[in-house]
Amino acid sequence: MTTLLNQHSDINEAALCAIAHMPTTSLPVLMDQDFVSKLSDADYMRIAVLLAQKSYDEGGCPIGAVIIHNQTGHIVGKGHNTLVQEDHPYNHGETSAIRDAGRIDFSQTTLFTSLSPCDICATLLYMRGFQRVVVGDVTNASGNENLLREKGIQVDILEDQQGIALYAQFRQEKPEQDLEDWKGLCAVHSQCAP
Repeated sequence: MTTLLNQHSDINEAALCAIAHMPTTSLPVLMDQDFVSKLSDADYMRIAVLLAQKSYDEGGCPIGAVIIHNQTGHIVGKGHNTLVQEDHPYNHGETSAIRDAGRIDFSQTTLFTSLSPCDICATLLYMRGFQRVVVGDVTNASGNENLLREKGIQVDILEDQQGIALYAQFRQEKPEQDLEDWKGLCAVHSQCAP
């Protein structure tokens, strides 16, 4: 099968954007193993940030995540926060990517997340047996990296400056939506009460 992205293809923003927006199950049609083997941690993080941008463009919280198989580098799941888009209170970037991956052995995978995981996502990561998590933004939010390490997960910080700027912009534009995503509508209502 001939793919669009192969050993001769450049890894650039257009290629990474195509990977971010194409359904996970269709990615083998887009890129072959030679192209996948050229992708770095920074490239996977850029895909997670592009998914965060997708959520932001849809009116949602800019958080994206990508799950790769450790041996092959293939993307097995990806997603973005859909709190607003799907009216779903806990479909964060990480949970969306896990749902996309389905019923697999997560101990053989790495999750790249554009923002430090919340309590629920961090708990799900160790409950499902992830061995490694790469976090793209601990500037705007952090706190669960030590919890993950205590649970035996390797945590790497690979801050992506575009992702950091995007989340800071979102937080400034929509502080109530940011608060709702982290703590629910009750936190928003309590903060707004006289």
